[in-house]
Amino acid sequence: MSQVVKSSEAGSQKQGEFYAEARKIVADQFQPNEFRYWLDFLVSTTLGYALASVFLAMPILSWGAGLSFFGASFALYRASMFVHEVVHLPKSSMKRFRFAWNLFAGVPMMVPSFAYNSHIHHHSSRHYGTEHDGEYLPLASGSVRGVLLFLAQIFFQPILVFLRFLVLTPLSFLNGSLRKWTIRHASSLVINFRYERDAAQKYTAADTFWEVLTWIRATTAIALVLTQVMPATRLPKMLLLAMFILTVNHLRTLAAHRYTNSGIKMSHTDQFLDSTNVTGNWLTELVCPLGLRYHALHHLFPGIPYHNLGTAHTKLTDELHPSSLYHESTIPNLRTAWRDLLAHIKQNRTTTSSLSVVDEMVTQSSKIHKETLAH
Repeated sequence: MSQVVKSSEAGSQKQGEFYAEARKIVADQFQPNEFRYWLDFLVSTTLGYALASVFLAMPILSWGAGLSFFGASFALYRASMFVHEVVHLPKSSMKRFRFAWNLFAGVPMMVPSFAYNSHIHHHSSRHYGTEHDGEYLPLASGSVRGVLLFLAQIFFQPILVFLRFLVLTPLSFLNGSLRKWTIRHASSLVINFRYERDAAQKYTAADTFWEVLTWIRATTAIALVLTQVMPATRLPKMLLLAMFILTVNHLRTLAAHRYTNSGIKMSHTDQFLDSTNVTGNWLTELVCPLGLRYHALHHLFPGIPYHNLGTAHTKLTDELHPSSLYHESTIPNLRTAWRDLLAHIKQNRTTTSSLSVVDEMVTQSSKIHKETLAH
């Protein structure tokens, strides 16, 4: 027993030393460049909306519609992912940027930042990988069917989000119980639908303000169609854009973690090791914008702004010893992450099947033993 304790203490000490050394190496990478945020966001948003306008106006089967569709999707995807940066920014910093992001991206795309406040639980050692983590599913210990069900969210999640703001927002203001249910169960952008928003996540007046604006945005879209100001064909086109963006994000999400946790609490370092850094190429940047390819590094140091993650990763890769825990998180491309996940699922099923056979043998042996004693 004492050897186990000593081994655990040695492991904790090693993890502590790893964190301290890594923190020292990237100590100069935590300062956000506000100009960089504004420039990146405004270019992505302007390009995205311009190309989306072209796509919505053109015949859907034309070459112009196809090119503008993909251009708009990736530009708006990049713009939307700034929500990840917004929730990590200190409440007192870059308030104008936070406001502008919600006004020009969060509300129009129906992803206001208050719906992503649950992300903080994803970084908590008490919640990461448990049922209280809205952004995690134990996919590696499940089945291929579980992965397919996860990907199936792509087809109905945009519709559910639209209906949440169009219908539940006004109705919930008329009924206190429905309002509480809506805030608790339908106000967080998650992949784990068992997640519930807890009382500690206060729903502020600002959150209500952005919610009402998002309701106005949803209502306006319907009103424009009903009054024939906007062609009805634009609604399915907008849904197609949303579904494609969600498809790319779900594929990225599948590669962000190893999903080996089956619901137990994990240490900060274990969270890091359950995540990935993808070196990749230009395509990786399209699928994982704003430094999201360095997801393990982000879990290690959530305070590093997106534009410094690449530099921080290079410094850690170059300066840490080859045997450092840091290198265990790095993979060459997204395909490796997807392949590893499927391999882990297959291995888990084989192990489970073998254990079932052993359990059956033990049960049968025990039954025979009892019968022998009876005779």
